[in-house]
Amino acid sequence: MKLGELEELYNGSLPNGDRGRRKSRFALCRRPKASGVKPSTVHVACTPQAAKAISNKDQHSISYTLSRAQTVVVEYTHDSNTDMFQIGRSTESPIDFVVTDTVPGSQQSHGGEGQTQTQSIQSTISRFACRIICQRSPPYTARIYAAGFDSSKNIFLGEKAAKWRTQDGQMDGLTTNGVLVMHPRHGFTQDSKPGVWREISVCGKVFTLRETRSAQQRGKMVESESQELVDGSLIDLCGATLLWRTAEGLSRTPTVKHLEALRQELNAGRPQCPVGFNTLAFPSLRRKEILDEKQPWAYLRCGHVHGYHAWGGQGREPEDEVVEVGRERECPMCRTRGPYVPLWLGCEAGFYLDAAPPTHAFSPCGHVCSEKTAAFWSQIPLPHGTHTFHAACPFCVHQLAGESGYLRLIFQGPLD
Repeated sequence: MKLGELEELYNGSLPNGDRGRRKSRFALCRRPKASGVKPSTVHVACTPQAAKAISNKDQHSISYTLSRAQTVVVEYTHDSNTDMFQIGRSTESPIDFVVTDTVPGSQQSHGGEGQTQTQSIQSTISRFACRIICQRSPPYTARIYAAGFDSSKNIFLGEKAAKWRTQDGQMDGLTTNGVLVMHPRHGFTQDSKPGVWREISVCGKVFTLRETRSAQQRGKMVESESQELVDGSLIDLCGATLLWRTAEGLSRTPTVKHLEALRQELNAGRPQCPVGFNTLAFPSLRRKEILDEKQPWAYLRCGHVHGYHAWGGQGREPEDEVVEVGRERECPMCRTRGPYVPLWLGCEAGFYLDAAPPTHAFSPCGHVCSEKTAAFWSQIPLPHGTHTFHAACPFCVHQLAGESGYLRLIFQGPLD
C-alpha cells in the first residue's frame, strides 16, 4: 500500500535513466514488517569507549559528541506502529532513495540526440541526509527528521556539528548543510501559496533558517509548526529538492496518460508557424529533449510560437543550430526582441497543480505546463547553494528569468 511519494525536481527520469534506488521518484509503501524506531534510553556521561560499546549493539542509536571526553548516546528501540524510509547520497543498503545533486539544465544541451551534458560536481548532499517516519495505519502521517542511520545503525554528530541540550534534558542537533522543508499553504491545489522555508533538526523540531546553510548557530525554534509533511511539501537537501506527494494528493493529480492526451489535443489543433506555414507538433513525451523538425519554438518576450527558422541559414536541420538556442532574436510577428527557444512539455505529472491545458511556458528554458502550475512554481523561492534562493522551473531547475518567470504562449491556428 502506497503511503506517499517523493519526486526529485526534474523532468521525468534522470539523464542516465532510473537505476535501482537511484531514480527521479520513490514510492513509500507500507513494509511487510514495521521498520520504524523511536528514542528510548539516554546515556549521558559516556566516555568515547562506552559510547562505542553502546553504538556497537545491534540497535539504532544517535551519538552527540560534546567534547573529547564526553558523548551523549540516545538508544532507539523498534516501533511497531511506523515504517522508516531513509534518503541520502550514499548507495549503502540503509538508504532507500539515493539522490545526487541536480545540475540546472543538465538533461541536455539542445545539441540533438546523443549530446547529453554531464557535469561532475562536488556534492553537497549528505550521505545519510534525512529519514521519514510514516504511520502504518490511517491517517498515515509522515514526519521528517534530519540525518539518517548508517550501515551500523548509528548517527554520529561530531564535535563541530551544531547540537544542544533541550529544556527537558534531551539532546538535539543539526546536520552540516541542513534539511530544509517548506509546507505550501492550502495544500498542493489550485489555491496553493508558498509557505516559509524552515530547518528540521535531528529530532524533528522546526527552526528558522541559519544565517548560512552550515553556520554553527541554529535558528529560533518555531513551536507552532510541525515536521509533519503535507501534500506538496518541499524538502531541500542542499543539492537536490524533493516534492512530497501524499497518496490522496496523487489520486487527484493528472497522470502521464492525461498529459499525453493534452499533447495530442494540442497537436490536433494543428498549430502553424506564422512564417513558414508548416504545421507544428510537440514530440511524444518519450522523445523529450530530442529536437524534432516539427518542434514548436517561441520568442520568450512576446510568447509568439513559430516553427524553427534559421535566418540566413536555410536548409539546416534544427539540431545543427546549437548556438541559436536562447539567443535574442526579433519576432517576425510583432518585432519584439527576445530569447528564441524550443518548447518542451513538462512531463512529470506530479508537479502539476491541475489538469488544465498546457498554455504557458517557463522562461528561459521553454518547459510548457498549465497556467496555475506555472504561476505556483514561479513564486517558490528554491534554495540555491549555501545561502541564496531563487524561483526555478520544476522540470529542469533552471533559474527563472523575466518579470514573472513564465509567459502565455500565442499559437497560430491553421489558415484553412
